[in-house]
Amino acid sequence: MKRRISSSKIDGEINAPASKSAMIRAVAAALLAKGTSEIVNPSFCTDGLTALDIADTLGAEINYHAASRGASKARQEYAMNHPTTSYRANRGALTRGAIYRGERNITIKGNEGLKEKSIKSNFIDCGESGLCMRMFASIASLLEEETTLEASGSLLGRPVKMVEALRALGVTCRTEEGFPPIKVKGNITAGSIEINGAESSQFLTGLLMTLPLCSGDSRIKVIGLKSKPYVELTIDIMDRFGVTVLHDKDLREFYIQGGQQYKPCACIIEGDWSGAAFFLVAGALAGSIKVKGLDPISYQADAAVIRALNHAGARVEANDDYILVAKDRLNAFEFDARDCPDLFPPLVALGAGCLGKSIIYGVERLKHKESDRALALVEEFSKLGIEIRVFEDRMEVNGGTAWGGIVDSHNDHRIAMACAIAGIAGKGDVDIEGPACVSKSYPSFFEDLNSVKVKYE
Repeated sequence: MKRRISSSKIDGEINAPASKSAMIRAVAAALLAKGTSEIVNPSFCTDGLTALDIADTLGAEINYHAASRGASKARQEYAMNHPTTSYRANRGALTRGAIYRGERNITIKGNEGLKEKSIKSNFIDCGESGLCMRMFASIASLLEEETTLEASGSLLGRPVKMVEALRALGVTCRTEEGFPPIKVKGNITAGSIEINGAESSQFLTGLLMTLPLCSGDSRIKVIGLKSKPYVELTIDIMDRFGVTVLHDKDLREFYIQGGQQYKPCACIIEGDWSGAAFFLVAGALAGSIKVKGLDPISYQADAAVIRALNHAGARVEANDDYILVAKDRLNAFEFDARDCPDLFPPLVALGAGCLGKSIIYGVERLKHKESDRALALVEEFSKLGIEIRVFEDRMEVNGGTAWGGIVDSHNDHRIAMACAIAGIAGKGDVDIEGPACVSKSYPSFFEDLNSVKVKYE
């Protein structure tokens, strides 16, 4: 299956998709809470559904409820004919994307502290979600029984060796020579631990969420932490559920008081800067776009896309109601993406439309994503006539005009979206092979893109 993208002007507005990063963390916190939490504006992307699957397996009770605020007449009629329904009853429809797009909120009755008798299975399917695998490895270590965390697709080739550090906290932990599956057997105990955060912050997220439930206090020392904003997002979500983490200003040392309890709450999932970044870049390259539902002071790492757009010379207006980006004379830019590596694909699309050579730092963070993203970006953008060179610490994009061609998504949602934006701003049709992979983070990406395209006369 291919998706054809034609040159177009961009003009209009969209609502940002819900953040899958915040969604997954909120689902984990709700699972661990005593009582029922509400997840408002949930993300039903593939990774979000994977997190819900895991919470369901670990004993949470999940239900869907019609959202009343801002519901269209059609949505209200649907809600009247479809009362509150269980997670399992609607899982198939959610996967197909046939029913919901923000029309329903979720309630999650937690399995406080993971009571063994409520666990449905000791096999957890993490799909292709690296965050779920690395985070829930720590959470599953609360259980006495051995739990196996299984992976599929590209996640099978992504390293998870960092979770073996759980052994220092009394957990039996095994991987397949540093790759999935992961087998953990608790009970995890409080203590002091030193971990390397250079490859990923996701294991640290799991430790931060788990250790407050231990009976004693814990300390974590982190060496070479990358993606610091994602750790701040974790701490913010935990705080909403009543759990506190203390840390130094550089996020190198963390102090976690034991004996805390997650408290149920209504957790609003903010708009996703990672997905919205592609539309903001599209506005800079091909017209004008308003994206609603984004927090200008978000903890999300990819909110940094605003800095890159400013550096490139786009017209940017940011306020509490929307982010506006409009086309202007774009020049080459330099940007450090070490803490926000998911911005590489949209920034490559941006650099392709700028005058001169743009330089993006942090390329070493791209090897172990859904694809080898550096290689994938070089391969696919070269098919469109854009030259990209990769060095040890940076990527250089020589701006020009993207031409038509057939590109491969590499089954990577962000590669597919980057190629689509390049096609919008280029000349000639771009055919994307494997476009369905966008469901991993942004199921309605192509629908939203079509809604703001204005064909040339």
